[in-house]
Amino acid sequence: MPFFPFLADWTPITVFNYTLMMLLSVLCFYQLILFVVGLLKGEVSYPPAKRLHRYAFFIAAHNEEPVIGNLVRSILDQDYPSELIDVFVVADACTDNTAEAARRAGAIVYERNDLARKGKSWVMDYGFRRILEEYPGRHEGFFIFDADNLVSRDYTRIMNDAFDQGYQAVTSYRNSKNFGSSWISAAYATSFIREARFLNNARMLCGTSCAVSGSGYLISADIVRGMQGWRFHTLTEDIQFSTFCAMHGIRIAYAPAEFFDEQPVTFKASWKQRMRWTKGFYQVFFTYGLGLFKSFALFRRFAAYDFFVTVGPGTIFTMLSTVANLAFLVVGSLSHGFLATAAELDSCLVSLITMLATSYLTFFIGGLIVVIVERKHFHCPVRWRFVANLFTYPLFMLTYIPINVVALFRKVDWVPTPHSVAITLDDVVKEPTA
Repeated sequence: MPFFPFLADWTPITVFNYTLMMLLSVLCFYQLILFVVGLLKGEVSYPPAKRLHRYAFFIAAHNEEPVIGNLVRSILDQDYPSELIDVFVVADACTDNTAEAARRAGAIVYERNDLARKGKSWVMDYGFRRILEEYPGRHEGFFIFDADNLVSRDYTRIMNDAFDQGYQAVTSYRNSKNFGSSWISAAYATSFIREARFLNNARMLCGTSCAVSGSGYLISADIVRGMQGWRFHTLTEDIQFSTFCAMHGIRIAYAPAEFFDEQPVTFKASWKQRMRWTKGFYQVFFTYGLGLFKSFALFRRFAAYDFFVTVGPGTIFTMLSTVANLAFLVVGSLSHGFLATAAELDSCLVSLITMLATSYLTFFIGGLIVVIVERKHFHCPVRWRFVANLFTYPLFMLTYIPINVVALFRKVDWVPTPHSVAITLDDVVKEPTA
C-alpha cells in the first residue's frame, strides 16, 4: 500500500505537473505576501525634498511624429521649475517629422541614423554620451521616457522627493492612456497598475529593491557618468539594469508619481512585444541567474532572490510543463495505448485543465482587487470596459504560456512598436461617459 493512498491512481505526468505547480507556488509565495502588503499598507510617501534637483528627460523616438509633441509639452507643463528641466529627444532613423515636432514642442533634438545597432538601449547609449559631452555636470539625474508617454503635472515633484532621499534610481506609477481601446490595452493597463501598487510599492514598503520597467524611471547622473553612456543591451535593457542592481545591492526606489503609457491594441502587436520581453527575460536569466543565486546565498540579498524568481522559474517552468504535457498527449495518443493508457491521457488533461482554471481564477481575483483598490487610476471613456476587463484580463495573462514556449526556440529581434494615440493629459483624465 502506498504511503500516500490518494496518490495511488496518479500517473507520472500528473505527479510532474503538480510537482512543478507546488515548486513554483513555494518559490513565488512571497509575491502573495507583497500583494497583501500593497493592499493593507497603502502607498509609500516621502517627506518634501530639501532641494530641487536639476534633471534631463531623455526620450528615444522612432517615427513618433503624432505623439512626441504631447509628451514634451506635458513634461514642460509640470509644477516644477522649468529652468531645472531639459528635455532631450533622440530621433532614431526617422523617416517622418519626429525631430521637427519635438523641436517645436521645446525639446533639444539629436538625430541618429545607425542602422547597424538597432534598439532603445543603443539609442540611450548614444544620447547619454552626447549629453555628458555637451552638458558636462549640468544634470543630477536622467528620466527615461518613451515617445508615446504623458506625465502627470506633479510627476517630477514627487520623484524629486524620493531622489532627494539619496536613492540612485527611482521607478514610478505606470498607467495607461488608452485603457478603453481594446481588451488588450485594458489588460496591459491592469497589469502595469498591479505592478506599480502591489509589487514595486510593496517592495518599497518592505525595504527591498524595485524594478524599472520600460520607461518612467529616474537614474542618478553618477550612474550614467560611471558607465559613460548605457551598458545594458539585451532585448529588455530595463530588466537587465534592475537585475544588475539587485545582484550588486543597489536599491531601486519606488515613488507614486504617475505617468501614462500607450498600450498595443491588437493581439498581433501584443504578441510581438511580449515575445521580445520574454526572450529578454531568458537572456537576463541565463546571463545573471548564477550571479543572482550567489548574491542571495552569500550576501542574503532578498532582492537577488526576488529577481531570480521573476526572470527565471516562472517562464522556464511554464515552458517545461507545456512542452512535456503536449509531448505526452501527442505521443501517447499516437501509440494507441502502448506508451500511455486512456486513463493516463485523461489524467493529464484533467491536470492541465485544473491548473489553467486555477490560474484563471487567481488572475480574476487579483484583477478584481486591483480595479477596486486603484479604481481612481483607471481612465476609460466607456464604463462597460471595466467589467469586461475582469474576465478578459485573465485570458490575456494565460496567453503568456504559449509565448514562453515559442520565445525559447525562436529568434527574436528588436522591433519598434508604432504609436498613434495622439491625446493630451487632459484627454486621458477626463470623466468617463456611460
